[in-house]
Amino acid sequence: MSVDTLAAPRRPKTKSLWRWQVTRRLLSGVLVLWAAVTLSFISVYLAPGDIVSLLMGEQVHTAAIEAAIRAEWGLDQPLYLQYLHYLWRLLHGDFGRSYLLNSDVSTLVLSQLWPTLKLTGLALAISLIFAVVMAVSTAHRRWGQRIAGSVELVLASTPSFWLGIVLLFVFSFTLRWFPVAGDRSFSSLVLPALSLGISQGAVVAQVLRRGLEDALDQPFVLTLRAWGLGNTTIRLRHALRHAALPAITLTGWLIGGLLSGAVITEQVFGRPGLGKITVDAVLGKDLPVVLAVAIFSALVYVVLSTLVDILYLFIDPRLRDSSAEENT
Repeated sequence: MSVDTLAAPRRPKTKSLWRWQVTRRLLSGVLVLWAAVTLSFISVYLAPGDIVSLLMGEQVHTAAIEAAIRAEWGLDQPLYLQYLHYLWRLLHGDFGRSYLLNSDVSTLVLSQLWPTLKLTGLALAISLIFAVVMAVSTAHRRWGQRIAGSVELVLASTPSFWLGIVLLFVFSFTLRWFPVAGDRSFSSLVLPALSLGISQGAVVAQVLRRGLEDALDQPFVLTLRAWGLGNTTIRLRHALRHAALPAITLTGWLIGGLLSGAVITEQVFGRPGLGKITVDAVLGKDLPVVLAVAIFSALVYVVLSTLVDILYLFIDPRLRDSSAEENT
């Protein structure tokens, strides 16, 4: 190897590596969005029921009226042409009109977006806090680990809607600490977020504890103890950082689980949001609304997964060094 090669800076290669990683993630994200749209489109059309009959409602069914409705909504075209036309409209930011409400889908989804984001955001915070507290307080502690593991197994196996019903019975109907339904204040958000977030956090806690126990067995922990650092400081400031990567891997799954669970949770607690319009759209075969919600969910998943991949490189610098060395 020549002296020039040894003296060559690594920065350009590192930059090109970052560009390639970002480009690859963007391309895979586009494929995920396209797959979500395609599968949702096919699933809605394969569901039982006739869209034209739903659009006609209780009016007299005649061949002329049915033909006019099919022509108005583009349902007289072959399925593949309907699919291609929909993709073309999406590229121009047009999500179409709701079959049932005859209103702009974008406006309808955006009007129900904030309640769902509030619920999902608080549930995510509860999941992460629950996981960190359980893992840090019980790692390498025999009895605490056994008790926490049993509790987490029960919570992870419990459907969020069933946990929500139990929380409603105890804290709303019996103790009357929280409202039964609605979205009038922060108190009405607590029980739905708990029922949605705790079961997901139990799974993350199991993975985080395992990583934390492995980190506490590393030689650097002995060095930190020799420096006089306390056990809590070592766990929170040093070992937790090394144990975070496996748990962060679950972030995409966690967000997906929270978004899908929010559909049922909002129904249990009578909350507004994407859950209600999604259920109504699926039952009514309101294809534009179903597809818009599917695209939004896939977009959130793609964005967060990309951010998680980048976050890996900031949490553990060794990943940056190893990636750069592999490309030199």
